[in-house]
Amino acid sequence: MKKSDVVHAIFHGNIPQKPIREKGLAFAPTNIALCKYWGKRDTELNLPVTSSLSVTLPDKGTMTSMMLHDQPCDRVIVNSQELSAESTFVKRLVEFLDLFRPAKTWYLQIDIDINIPVAAGLASSASGFASLILALNNIFEWQLTNRDLSILARLGSGSASRSFWLGFVEWYAGVQPDGMDCFAEPLSVEWPQLCVGLLTLDTSEKAISSRKAMQHTVNSSVLYSCWPRKVSQDLAIIKQALKVKNFPLLGGTSESNALSMHATMLSSWPSICYFLPETIAAMHKIWALRRDNLELYFTQDAGPNLKLLFLEKDQDIVKTHFPQAERVKLFES
Repeated sequence: MKKSDVVHAIFHGNIPQKPIREKGLAFAPTNIALCKYWGKRDTELNLPVTSSLSVTLPDKGTMTSMMLHDQPCDRVIVNSQELSAESTFVKRLVEFLDLFRPAKTWYLQIDIDINIPVAAGLASSASGFASLILALNNIFEWQLTNRDLSILARLGSGSASRSFWLGFVEWYAGVQPDGMDCFAEPLSVEWPQLCVGLLTLDTSEKAISSRKAMQHTVNSSVLYSCWPRKVSQDLAIIKQALKVKNFPLLGGTSESNALSMHATMLSSWPSICYFLPETIAAMHKIWALRRDNLELYFTQDAGPNLKLLFLEKDQDIVKTHFPQAERVKLFES
C-alpha cells in the first residue's frame, strides 16, 4: 500500500483540486516522547512497531503560512531564508505536497517559522508536518477531524501524528496493514506541576537523521528484538504513573526508556552514538543530584540534547544546577 492510497481513503477518492482560500495559516506544537517511537513495521506508511506516549510543549513548534504561487514550482522559506529546490528538506516537503495534487495544477509559497533547532533532536519534524497539514486543512477547507489529520501528518513524520493536542498524547501502533488504526489521541490527564527543561547542548544538524538511524537500528541492532517488549512494559507503567501522579515512577520509567532506545543504537553496526561529552556530563550530574534526593530525571531523543523532567516545587534548585535549561510550561496552572 502507498501513501497516496491512504490519502484517497481519507478523502473517499475525492481529493479537492485546488485551494479554496487565498491563504492558509496554522501553528502546531512539538512534542516530547516519554515512551519512545523507534522502529517501523511499514516504512512507506510510517507505521510504528510499538505505540508511544508524549507530552506537548505548547509554545514550542512551527508556524506555517501558505499561499498560491504563480510559478510552476513551490517556494519554501524557513525562518526568513529561502531554501533551494534541491535541498533535502524541500524535496521531502514537495513529495508530501504531491500526495494532495496528483495533477500538479497548483503550487505554493510556504513560509515556515520554527522556534526550536532543526534536526537537533528536539522533534522539529513533528511540529513541521503537523503545522503543514493544519495549514493545508485551512487553505483547502477540508474540515477533517483531528484523527484524520493525525493519520495524514504521520505520512510525513511519524511523531507528527502526536502534535495535534496539548497535554499527554498516545499514538497507537495499530495492526491494520493500511494504517487506518494508527493514529494519536489525547489522554484525559493533566499535571500542572510537571515541568520540562530543555537542556540544549548542541544546535547543529545531526550527522545522521532520526529516520536513517531508526531503520539502521532495526536492521542491525542485536538488542532491537527486546525493544517492543520494553516499550509495552514502559507504556503501561507511564500511563499508571500519570493516573496516580507518581512522579518518580514517571521520571524513572521515561529515563530508562530513552536510555534503552539509545542502547539499541549503540548495539547496531556500525554503531550510532548521539552522545556528546556534554551529554554524558549532564547525565552524571543528574544522577548525582538524584542521589542527593532531588527528584530530577531526563529523557533524550535522537540527538545530543536532554529534556529535564522535574516538578514545579524543585524548579529553583534545578535552575541553580542547570541555569541554561529553558523551562517549558506544559499546562495552565
